[in-house]
Amino acid sequence: MFSQVSTPPSAPPAPQLRAAIRDLCEERKAVILAHYYQDDAIQDVADFIGDSLELSRKAASTEAEVIVFCGVHFMAETAKILNPGKTVLVPDLEAGCSLADACPAEAFAAFRAQHPDHYVVSYINCSAAVKAQSDLICTSSNAVHLIEQLPVERPILFAPDQNLGRWVARQTGRELTFWPGSCIVHETFSEQALLQLRLQHPEAEVIAHPECQQHLLDLADFIGSTSKLLERVTSSPAESFIVLTEPGILHQMRRRAPQKSFHDVPGADGCSCNTCPYMRLNTMEKLWRCLEQLEPGIELEESLRQRALAPIERMLAMSA
Repeated sequence: MFSQVSTPPSAPPAPQLRAAIRDLCEERKAVILAHYYQDDAIQDVADFIGDSLELSRKAASTEAEVIVFCGVHFMAETAKILNPGKTVLVPDLEAGCSLADACPAEAFAAFRAQHPDHYVVSYINCSAAVKAQSDLICTSSNAVHLIEQLPVERPILFAPDQNLGRWVARQTGRELTFWPGSCIVHETFSEQALLQLRLQHPEAEVIAHPECQQHLLDLADFIGSTSKLLERVTSSPAESFIVLTEPGILHQMRRRAPQKSFHDVPGADGCSCNTCPYMRLNTMEKLWRCLEQLEPGIELEESLRQRALAPIERMLAMSA
């Protein structure tokens, strides 16, 4: 006798996927949270779309029994930190983050030990284990506002994104000590391609995320977080924009300002490395399957979760 191995059910055909996902959400009492960098179809099926700060607030306030986080692993971890009693799913567990991966908890602990008097502010793009070693979490939306609230006499260690940290230091006038990390997407934009686009579209406004390198920020007309860039395209009188961030945001820009034009900046040698490979691991089929099977799920050891929770709650309180 051979035991039968059950075969996972096949996802519905593409034209039926959106309706099937919505049906499963109703059945599971689930909410889908999606980052602006997700594929267009996932953004369109989500209950809520936002940047890291907006998604953190939504995760903290949702009454849903199941949270499906269409983003990367650290975002789903944050949702679990805030909602220990809820089921938190991510369509693909391999959807990591180069920035978070480049700041391992053990190495960060050693770095902190070299600066024992520093107040530790960590960008939300880090693991739960790094959050647990931090005094305060920030996002690109609120980093300047939070740093400005800290005592001027207290030295600050900022991790893990040094590009964002340098921009925050310039905006606040504070001297920060940086963990030497960066995002692979925002490190790969081509200055030559940007300059070429400016020649082709001289009327366009260049807008950039502060995770970009300084020489690119120097060429920008406006710098802001993902949500601030989205607001900018509706408030600016410009009719054309050159966008220096992950091109997933262009979907929402076109929805909000359909009469305007948007140009993403390719990476070096014209590559498509401006697209985050981790964000794009999530697909509609994987989203359907994780709702259907209620896995893969995010689990955290409780003492770690509680240590990571304190700086997140501090961020949310200071951002109110």
